Amino acid sequence: MIVDSACYREGRRQAIEPDSLDLSRLRDGSQPGDFLWMGLHEPDPEEMSRVAAMFGLHPLAVDDSLTDHQRPKVEPYDDMLFVVLKTLWYVEERDLVETGQVSVFLGRDFVVTVRQGSGVSLASVRADLEAREHLLGFGPAAVAYAVCDRIVDAYEEVAAELETDVDEIESSVFSPDRSPATQDTQRIYVLKREVAEVRRAVQPLRMPMQRFATASYPFVPQDSANFFRDVADHVTRVSEVVETLDMLLSTAFDAHQTRISVQQNEDMRKISAWVAIAAVGTLVAGIYGMNFDHMPELGWRFGYPFALSLMAGLCLALYWQFRRSGWL
Repeated sequence: MIVDSACYREGRRQAIEPDSLDLSRLRDGSQPGDFLWMGLHEPDPEEMSRVAAMFGLHPLAVDDSLTDHQRPKVEPYDDMLFVVLKTLWYVEERDLVETGQVSVFLGRDFVVTVRQGSGVSLASVRADLEAREHLLGFGPAAVAYAVCDRIVDAYEEVAAELETDVDEIESSVFSPDRSPATQDTQRIYVLKREVAEVRRAVQPLRMPMQRFATASYPFVPQDSANFFRDVADHVTRVSEVVETLDMLLSTAFDAHQTRISVQQNEDMRKISAWVAIAAVGTLVAGIYGMNFDHMPELGWRFGYPFALSLMAGLCLALYWQFRRSGWL
């Protein structure tokens, strides 16, 4: 559906109602220097075809805008620039990162934004941008900047939430009072998947944002490069945070596995020590339980108490030795 559409003239909005009559006249009614911004949310193919015909959008870009889970990218065409961005938001109740998609068609005198899924509200982006007339003076590039800036700001919020989760994992893994048999392994795996989701959204944008910052793309005036430079800096910062979080999670996983191995070794040493102690008594009892006629001490009056004392003494000696060596 069409959420909002407007014509902007000298940094000010000229309202247009999005009915069929206005859609057919939207571009025809504009003046030199004006630009149009149409925002859509999960349009159906028929509605998107009408918009594509009105603005002359490339069919390959239109197909991408209707398909979820596209890779973030910037594709120049002859008369337009197509930008795909992944939106991210953190779900506190489930400790998960959810994703959506925003596609931006940027032309000389128009911008079409297509949002798939939830996440960043482009209505608030429009409202903020309309309050800053000096930015709207840059034309369609101002809309591209505002959308990119809001989405990248959401990346930073998600990265901050993930940093908190990673800190909790580190505290759990390295806590001396925490048992290695906890569910840390599963949570580390889930967090690594969430970090990978953020990486897939951020990493492909590093080079395109740098090109925006140098005004290397068409329809991006040189004067707007400073604003995109700020977005590019934020993208780089989030990318570095994501790489650090992934490294910390790998280190925490290795440490967790090492703690489990150490605990298992300690358990095996204790089991081995008790088996050795039990084996001594079994050895003595086995020998004197064979009942041969000519075994020494079989006819001795104190042979039975002596055998019991010998087994107890050997067991105590082994127990003391194992305790001294730290096996028990």
